[in-house]
Amino acid sequence: MSFSGALLSPASSLGRVVMTFVQECGAISLFFMTFIRHTLGFSSMHGQFAKQAEFVGWQSLPIVLLTAFFTGGVLALQSYAGFDNAVLAGGQVPKVVALSMLRELGPVLGALMVASRVGSAMAAELGTMRVTEQIDALYTLAVNPFKYLVMPRILACMTMLPLLVILANLVGIVGGYLVSVHILGLSGHMYTQNAYAAIGNEDVILGLVKAVIFGAIIGLMATFHGYKAGNGAAGVGMATTRAVVYAAVAILISDYFITAWFV
Repeated sequence: MSFSGALLSPASSLGRVVMTFVQECGAISLFFMTFIRHTLGFSSMHGQFAKQAEFVGWQSLPIVLLTAFFTGGVLALQSYAGFDNAVLAGGQVPKVVALSMLRELGPVLGALMVASRVGSAMAAELGTMRVTEQIDALYTLAVNPFKYLVMPRILACMTMLPLLVILANLVGIVGGYLVSVHILGLSGHMYTQNAYAAIGNEDVILGLVKAVIFGAIIGLMATFHGYKAGNGAAGVGMATTRAVVYAAVAILISDYFITAWFV
């Protein structure tokens, strides 16, 4: 390789990465616009929506609540250790637990758990249907595969994740309460009173807004990569990996911008 070729090789590699990223973002954006365009004609797919809502919501409940409970407990332990004065800790620990769960950890950790469980399953299911030509077969039955397969999944994620986050917030605060009262020896009445006083309407709204957006991200990434999968079993595996990784990264990035917007 010539000297000029060696200099151009990193630049060309970077260019390919940038072009791939731009093309991927464009394809996902067009996919999302197709979802928006078909939303008005969703009335005939209620059965599929109910099935996906049960899968996203009810079946994800144990792992989301378990994560939230121990997150609240860890928050109580760590915040208590950060205060030198026990009286000050008794007043501040419940505030830290409540606000952290409602504004950040409840929506983010809940979304990451759902992305790892639901997003991977959806991508693998749609990817398998794609490579086995089941999606193509729907056209022969006069069924729109986008409305039948994609829309119920995205809408289920957008609908059920806020409900999961509400329950996760409650369980996380309860976890912090149990650790604070039964392990750290704080007053239960003080914990409840300070936690309730620290919560404002904007905290609840911020968490729910994040949950809706995160749900849309999870559903979009899972259905896009599964719907566009190819190259047999290897393609399905790649689609599943990309769905989870892309969703997790997009959740963390969007979390920053949503928080910055509200702050």
